[in-house]
Amino acid sequence: MSAAPALLTIGYESTTLDRVIAALRDAGVAELLDIRAVPQSRKPGFSKRLFSATLEEAGIRYTHLRALGTPKPGRDAVRHGDIAAMHRIFNAHMHDDAAQAELAQATDIAARAPCCLLCFERDHAQCHRSIVAGLIAAQSGQPVRHLVADRPDMLGATPRARS
Repeated sequence: MSAAPALLTIGYESTTLDRVIAALRDAGVAELLDIRAVPQSRKPGFSKRLFSATLEEAGIRYTHLRALGTPKPGRDAVRHGDIAAMHRIFNAHMHDDAAQAELAQATDIAARAPCCLLCFERDHAQCHRSIVAGLIAAQSGQPVRHLVADRPDMLGATPRARS
């Protein structure tokens, strides 16, 4: 029996659409799970409609899981530098039925194909995607690997190459 692929995460802050697509393709991602509550962006190419179309052209499926996004009070906490408050708010949010249903959907997708969770923050420790990845990994047993699109050393390895 082969080991499950790593569950990947990526943030697009401080990078470009081309670099994100390259990192996803190089890592062997089959499906991107957009876990932003509001899938709009001032950064060119990262708003839902254009982003999903660009991913499809690159051969990567796109799924938006709104209920796995950070509620507005959590996003406000991040803007004010209060990461601990964001974690409290997000962890409470994860008890909602919609969040639990989408967590189950994300876990199912991650078990079937190499996938990557996407949100804005470059540093996964500052982002709720680390919490979501941890919840999925707790159920699936998958290792979690955080990609950084603008670091060339992170672009060459695939999840299956790690033992």
